[in-house]
Amino acid sequence: MAYDYISLVNEVNRRLNEVELTSGNFSTAKGFYSQIKDSVNSSIRDINQTHYEWPFNHELAEETLTAGTTRYAFPADAGSIDFDTFRIKESTTFGNATVKLGVVAYEDYLENAVAQEYGDNTSKRKVPTSVFQATNLEWGVTPPPDQAYEIVYEYYSVPSDLSNSTDVPTVPERFRHVIIDGAMYHAYMFRSNEQAANLAKSKFEEGLKRMRTILVNRYTYMRGTAINQVGSGSSAFGDRVR
Repeated sequence: MAYDYISLVNEVNRRLNEVELTSGNFSTAKGFYSQIKDSVNSSIRDINQTHYEWPFNHELAEETLTAGTTRYAFPADAGSIDFDTFRIKESTTFGNATVKLGVVAYEDYLENAVAQEYGDNTSKRKVPTSVFQATNLEWGVTPPPDQAYEIVYEYYSVPSDLSNSTDVPTVPERFRHVIIDGAMYHAYMFRSNEQAANLAKSKFEEGLKRMRTILVNRYTYMRGTAINQVGSGSSAFGDRVR
């Protein structure tokens, strides 16, 4: 079975005993069929808004710095940026190694280093060592760059709604049933069938819990500062906390 926008819409149509759409009339669908299309997108939005760091929405961003420029805009589709992942890529051209940037609070940046954004003192420009999150959907580096270094960082996107019949959700196909359950909830609510809507909502919420268990919940470990003897049986990365 295909996994795209039209296949999801038609699965809902079949459950509601409605005629399936085709690639020829999908874009011009009106009335209740248009509502089914909206219901699928609403379900996917519900999934993405339930947890902002689903691994299937993970993105890797690269930004080329401009000498003397401190601040840079968030990606347009960014929902959550992991500031602990910022690093400068190694460059043989500029002679710098790959280095992870430290994170400084915006207030500390304003207190101690904001002067770098004013004036033209090129002697203060260096390889950045830290990154900060501003209050206006921007991030910045300090000290200001003296070269066009490449910054790499990771974030979680907020996907756009599906539009074309062949558009594929970022939600993995093995969770298509969760999308369908959510879409059925919205479709039943449109038909004012609250009893069926509540049943669909319950199934949808159970599906979300399973998605969290499979994709989000995981064991973590604590880093110990003690030096272990070789062969002691302890992991080099610390002991797991279960």
